[in-house]
Amino acid sequence: MSQEIVLDTKLESAKNLAWWLYLLHAAGFVFSWGLFSFIPLIINYVKRDEAAGTFVYSHHNWQIRSFWWFLIWSAIGWLCIFTFFGMVIGIPILAIVWLWKAYRLIKGLLDLNDNKAMPA
Repeated sequence: MSQEIVLDTKLESAKNLAWWLYLLHAAGFVFSWGLFSFIPLIINYVKRDEAAGTFVYSHHNWQIRSFWWFLIWSAIGWLCIFTFFGMVIGIPILAIVWLWKAYRLIKGLLDLNDNKAMPA
């Protein structure tokens, strides 16, 4: 078997894994406000280095950054709701962060499907 076929197989495998991780992040996002996204997050960290040198590597970074920023802004939104800021600030923050995360998941899946790297 030629080296090119092996590299294509590895790239396709890495791409398939990233696709499934997007779906797992999306499932965690929809069903638990991202609480169960720590499972695909761990897989992102473990498998990211195997995708080094390919466009798939950027998708692992995209998913990892999306998780952490979503967590931070969600925490801020919920803290606002349960403190003196109240729902006036907290609910808009949560709505914006929800839309932002949905955008990141959809953009990532579409770019992965088109074999495009994600921005740094």
